[in-house]
Amino acid sequence: MSDYIKEMRSLIGTRPLMVAGATVLCINERKELLLQYRSDADIWGLPGGVMEYGETLEETAARELYEETGLLAGGLQFIRILSGAEECHTYPNGDQIYGVTAVYLTHQVTGTLKAGGESRELRYFAIDELPSPLVPKARRIINELSPGSI
Repeated sequence: MSDYIKEMRSLIGTRPLMVAGATVLCINERKELLLQYRSDADIWGLPGGVMEYGETLEETAARELYEETGLLAGGLQFIRILSGAEECHTYPNGDQIYGVTAVYLTHQVTGTLKAGGESRELRYFAIDELPSPLVPKARRIINELSPGSI
């Protein structure tokens, strides 16, 4: 959690907080999707997180991918913005957020996968063989992708 979000939480508690963030669909040469098993929620999801003060959404996507996977992104392609009622979420600790999330896609990464922090496990999956449980937002993003974009 960023220092900014921690400070806001100290002021408002668990009440809803509007946050901007980014997530990355990372596709390997076998057209498999990288997922992380999140240590904070015991569920599979996409790498991503909240924007830090002064960042662009693309910088957020690249930083979160690196922090959560150890991979450096190249050629991030903007896909879409997620917003609306489906982006309201309550975390296990009671914190409520309304997220506005930029979705990016990359086929170009360097580095070595390294789980740690928010990632208990990292693995590539075929699109038609995704694990369960899977974060509903990740399922929506994947289902909306056109086959040609992967």
